[in-house]
Amino acid sequence: MPHMDEINTENNSHVSNESSPSPVVESGPAPAAPVMRRARLNRPRPKLNSWSDWLRLPFVFFLGLGLGWLIWGQSLPPSAVDTAGNANGEVRRFNVSTDGDPSLGPENAPVTIIEFSDYQCPYCAMWHAQVFTRLMNDYQGKIRFVYRDFPLYSVHPQAESAAEAADCAGEQNAYWDFHTALFSGKYSLGKDAYTRYAAELNLDADKFAQCISERRYQSEVEADFTAATKLGVNSTPTFYINGRGLIGAQPYEAFKQIIDEELAAVKK
Repeated sequence: MPHMDEINTENNSHVSNESSPSPVVESGPAPAAPVMRRARLNRPRPKLNSWSDWLRLPFVFFLGLGLGWLIWGQSLPPSAVDTAGNANGEVRRFNVSTDGDPSLGPENAPVTIIEFSDYQCPYCAMWHAQVFTRLMNDYQGKIRFVYRDFPLYSVHPQAESAAEAADCAGEQNAYWDFHTALFSGKYSLGKDAYTRYAAELNLDADKFAQCISERRYQSEVEADFTAATKLGVNSTPTFYINGRGLIGAQPYEAFKQIIDEELAAVKK
């Protein structure tokens, strides 16, 4: 199962330029769940009195797994289902805009990878460390990689500010260096961390600080989030390889398979 961070996007479907989307928090008296939990714990456990009882346990276990798949396995996000193609073996491709977001590689590369990601997502950092650099080295000149922001507002409170800080660094032609620094986790995230990363990259401190304080790229980050939500994205990282969806911090081999298929198709 791919590693990914998930979000309930229903609470973040409305994004404004005035404030960051956030989940609704209800106030009121705490429910009496602990009482119910204690009641369950005090119930006597059923006893297995015969060999037939023991032999039935595996059957019941696998029956439960099958029923679980029938109930929940059919309700995957559209992009997860379409990743494998339809019943005719045709691969569905999503029309995903690059939106002029930061990119690496030639614009006319035969393969474009668009990632929707979150700087506070541990699986995104893991993928960046284990797969990203290797892919770019092995497919030089053949991949255009585009990074788009999908901060998980409800669970990663610093993801949006990190995305804005990276865009501010981009004003000084240091987007990708700052991008790598954020995923390194060297100073964690937050205003002080961004200042330290900027200093190590020899950025103009005053210009960078002003950009941060003005929240100059807030609307840009929110626009990426909205675009991803409309595509059905609800977890990070999520990738589109020439429009083909791939969800989670998949291993290098998963990307290689799709990229090689796309390159082979170009040669035909």
